[in-house]
Amino acid sequence: MAGSRTPNSALADVIAESGVTYLALAREICSVAAESGQRLGTGPSAVAYWVAGGTPSGQTPSYIAEALTRRTKRRVTVAEIGLGCEGGGTMAVNPLAVIADLGRSVMQRRRDFLGATFTAASVGLPLAYDHEAVGATLRAAETGGSVGRTEVTTVRQLTETFRSADELLGGGHGLTTVTAYLTDTVAPILTARFPSATVRSEAFGAAAQLACLVGWKHHDLGREGAAQRYYLLGYQLACEADPSGHAAWMMRALTHQALDLGHPGSCPELAEAALGRAVGKIDRQTEALLLVTCARAYGAGGQSTRAARVLLAAEDAVTDTRDPVPDYAAASGPVAATVASHTGKTLTAMKDHAAAERHYRRALAGRTPGTYQLKHGLTMANLGRSVAEQHRHEEAVGLWARSLDFMGGVVSDRNRQAVREIQAAAAGYRRRGVAGAASLNQRATELLNKQA
Repeated sequence: MAGSRTPNSALADVIAESGVTYLALAREICSVAAESGQRLGTGPSAVAYWVAGGTPSGQTPSYIAEALTRRTKRRVTVAEIGLGCEGGGTMAVNPLAVIADLGRSVMQRRRDFLGATFTAASVGLPLAYDHEAVGATLRAAETGGSVGRTEVTTVRQLTETFRSADELLGGGHGLTTVTAYLTDTVAPILTARFPSATVRSEAFGAAAQLACLVGWKHHDLGREGAAQRYYLLGYQLACEADPSGHAAWMMRALTHQALDLGHPGSCPELAEAALGRAVGKIDRQTEALLLVTCARAYGAGGQSTRAARVLLAAEDAVTDTRDPVPDYAAASGPVAATVASHTGKTLTAMKDHAAAERHYRRALAGRTPGTYQLKHGLTMANLGRSVAEQHRHEEAVGLWARSLDFMGGVVSDRNRQAVREIQAAAAGYRRRGVAGAASLNQRATELLNKQA
């Protein structure tokens, strides 16, 4: 009976602390859920029901906690608001156990994992990570057979094969296959006895790249909580391989995910920490990739002057090609094109659309469309938006039409989002009589229907 419920004073107190109305909180909860691929119809009456002692179902408690975290600007846990036990907030002492747990969740298609919440508070977890304690645990687990460079090379080759397929077919292609390979084949390798410290580092580096790929696949599908957990796992494995360069690269992945989702809060600190641990220990092109990540974080946080200064440093660093780029950084594609693309995103956040256009065009010129199908389509869509912001509407329609040429047959939520944005813009242009807009709107609609 409704009258027998005990009011949830813990939840009420945190809502009061946040200063938001029930309506505003309900909208924030829906936004958090949407990031995890779930569409909720939460309204203010639902919030009132929970405050009165009602119990939210499924993953909703974690969505409520994350929404309040964002509003209060401190970590709010599910336990704190009286809605259950907290399931995260730290990184595990044994990453190998995490590989098994995450793999089981993917293979069993567990809804609680695939719909897991991206948590803004977890973005900064690497800043307090105890690498030495985890390293000791991992060394104690080295009780398996002997593993050499042949096995490590095979892992790298297969990872690159999976990655190349993703560029053509999207992150949804072969996800369970890649996950099973990480869980059943690669994880046992990490418990082996290695002939040298160098081979051990190479093995953990290969595993970190594969974990990062699995995280990226979830990110591309819009499963942001799952992606974040694999990125954190990849960071832990990278610390065993190279706590300077490779670990910094995984901090970069976590930063970009948070920026893509519009949560820049901890990003400058994390990007600065990544750059600080890597500078002087990595090649200059990889340094350029870390610098442009810092610039994106500054730009998203409204620090335009700092962003502009760091962008210049990145442009300078990317021209120094004397040293080879490590595998983990080379996997992102041609470095100059990647730097140009993220420079464009930074300038877009700073509303310098003319400069953003130049850099998006540079990124397109630096990548072969047939090899980088996914990146090419998304960059072309970004270019169209920059041109549209400069009121060159017919040209934007033409660019968006070209971007759709690269988006068919790709299993990617990021693609779908881009197509939806193009569809909406084309609908507006059609009403204004812009040439080509009606055809573009129809193409976008048909593509969305095929991807549904």
